[in-house]
Amino acid sequence: MRRRQFLARLWAKLVAFERAHRLLAPGDRILAAVSGGPDSVCLAHYLACLGRRRRFALLLLHVHHGLRGAEADRDAACVERLGKTLGAPVEVVRVRTARRARARGKGLEDAARELRYKALEAAARRLKCNKVATGHQMDDQAETVLLHLLRGTRLKALAAIPPRRRLAPAIALIRPLLALKRSEVLAYLKVCGLRSRLDRSNLSLRFTRNWLRRRILPALEERQPRIREHLAGIAAQVREVSPQS
Repeated sequence: MRRRQFLARLWAKLVAFERAHRLLAPGDRILAAVSGGPDSVCLAHYLACLGRRRRFALLLLHVHHGLRGAEADRDAACVERLGKTLGAPVEVVRVRTARRARARGKGLEDAARELRYKALEAAARRLKCNKVATGHQMDDQAETVLLHLLRGTRLKALAAIPPRRRLAPAIALIRPLLALKRSEVLAYLKVCGLRSRLDRSNLSLRFTRNWLRRRILPALEERQPRIREHLAGIAAQVREVSPQS
């Protein structure tokens, strides 16, 4: 009973957030970016369940970045199994992240993000999807605000990750999980019996975002348990005064 009540509470948060930002509608064709990690598995499951009620179509896209060898191959296989379980078609697109990073003089993270969004846009066009969904959640939002503050930025950048923006003229990019903290995403997976993959690069403190995630946010949380909500609230306030397309 407690598990059902807990899941119902998470669903209520997700649905309220989705309705407030008008993210989904009957007749949509949604392409969800699924890495196999906890956030994207939660996203895929949530959208698959909601799609049956709201009558929208769901497709999954996994971008294989050509990094991490056999581990990355197992990520792709995990997403393909998830698609079969959810009854959602899966496409796997391979990109050459290391080559892109060298050619553009960028870090692997930046090159991977650039290629991932290009792949999502191209697949959405090809598959006639009008929306692309990613699994960003509240912790990602808080980390992004801190990243911008750390690097120095204009006020507009503190809007961080918007719930919805334009990816292409006829394609919207949506983030339905921004209402949930990472701990709630993990609890969602546990309650629903869903498995996910661990990207070990997310454990490395040489990446600034990981350092913020693993060291700085927990330290701030000791003084302010609602630090994630507060940082996400700052981003929401900035978006109100500096709306994005």
